[in-house]
Amino acid sequence: MAKICSPSFPDTPFLYIFTLFTVMFIRISARPATFVDDFKAAWSESHIRQMDGGKAIQLVLDQSTGCGFASKRKYLFGRVSMKIKLIPGDSAGTVTAFYMNSDTATVRDELDFEFLGNRSGQPYSVQTNIFAHGKGDREQRVNLWFDPSLDYHTYTILWSHKHIVFYVDDVPIREYKNNEAKNIAYPTSQPMGVYSTLWEADDWATRGGLEKIDWSKAPFYAYYKDFDIEGCPVPGPTFCPSNPHNWWEGYAYQSLNALEARRYRWVRVNHMVYDYCTDRSRFPVPPPECRA
Repeated sequence: MAKICSPSFPDTPFLYIFTLFTVMFIRISARPATFVDDFKAAWSESHIRQMDGGKAIQLVLDQSTGCGFASKRKYLFGRVSMKIKLIPGDSAGTVTAFYMNSDTATVRDELDFEFLGNRSGQPYSVQTNIFAHGKGDREQRVNLWFDPSLDYHTYTILWSHKHIVFYVDDVPIREYKNNEAKNIAYPTSQPMGVYSTLWEADDWATRGGLEKIDWSKAPFYAYYKDFDIEGCPVPGPTFCPSNPHNWWEGYAYQSLNALEARRYRWVRVNHMVYDYCTDRSRFPVPPPECRA
């Protein structure tokens, strides 16, 4: 479902009527997202296959190329989610990614899910990373507590003025808070598109590159459906990104609730396998956001 924020209503009668008409039009235009209407091939269109009338997508990786797709619009704050079924069996050396990116040359903002393939029987790892004002190197890795190749699971990025949260089936696996008041970079000004790619990365993806891709198992397939984007499109209504009445800016979404906090701790204690904040070989002094 592609949805757009609901603005607050002005006091002036003319502006009220105009804004109400705009909101009505926007709500009428909301509809289930399909690949044809809301996304486009980013590269290797021949390896992107539509299923179920464009409601689902199959990405293909073989020895010739991987592939990827992107949203036709960019968004500034909101929530994006997709249901993904990952490569089954021996997927070592592959990366299936779902992310947001400002697509700017130097000062890049980016929010990453990267699913790192593995040998049969080994857990899938999901790596998250955050680029803010061109600075990344904020990797965290979590071993998924289920087999993500057996069925579809929902992966979500919530991006508000208060925090960024990565969810797996409504379980928060990472939270990055806005600490701009402490001079810590946070993405607030650049709209980002929604992307997904399937590609070979056997120089680093599995056990730091020790496990290489087995091309005898190719082609590799990843599946996507139930695309959902709720956010402020750019270009679009200029009042939307700063509107405090957008649901994702509401009080209930400014921090993790009690259930989410318990789930978050459970993931961190039982399933986290790498955190840049504790990697003293890379950062003898922890980065400032780790201490904030």
